[in-house]
Amino acid sequence: MPPLGSVRPSPLVEQAAERLRAQITGGDWPVGTRLPGETTLAKELGVGRSTVREALRALAGAGLVQPRQGAGVFVIATESVEDWPARLRRAAVTDVYEVRMAVEVQAARLAAGRRTSEDVAALELALAGRRAASASDDVAFVDADIAFHAAVVAAAHNPVLADLFTEFTPVLRKGLVDLLALTGLRTDDPNTADDAHAALVGAVADGDAEAAAEILRAELEDPFGG
Repeated sequence: MPPLGSVRPSPLVEQAAERLRAQITGGDWPVGTRLPGETTLAKELGVGRSTVREALRALAGAGLVQPRQGAGVFVIATESVEDWPARLRRAAVTDVYEVRMAVEVQAARLAAGRRTSEDVAALELALAGRRAASASDDVAFVDADIAFHAAVVAAAHNPVLADLFTEFTPVLRKGLVDLLALTGLRTDDPNTADDAHAALVGAVADGDAEAAAEILRAELEDPFGG
């Protein structure tokens, strides 16, 4: 096995984790291998044991190693588990849109039951922002549209739904900008689908959960349709 070599002083944990990761992904430590102890690793890397401990924790989070009580730390995989943001970046827009449907329709239903006066005001402001952006280019309009939908999700007061929406927003944004560029949907109607968005605000404000969910479901099935 080639020597690990000392790391530079900063950032120690990241460098130590990367050096250990390289040993694992490079095949020097196959699956099932018990890693050297913290003291040995610390000496080889030229860092403290606490730094090694944090580096191993990072590798465990990546699915590469697993500590076993009283036995040590063992290699359980030679490829990192792809994190959620990375997977989303690779995802097809159609797949993301199906997830968007599930997240936002449920969010609209919850928003109608949980909205506060501040939420309704935020929705009305977002709707006004979307209308104002109709005079701008496709990118600005898409950003305003997403801001409106983010306000709907926020009104659901479910942090998990909000986090999911935030995670896939970058992929969604690119997909919608590309869609408008390809189809020219805003050529004849710069503020396309305004009626549906206004109706959604009304349904949420009225506390009509099923109407809110249905309006959003229909809109997402025909994005930027009339």
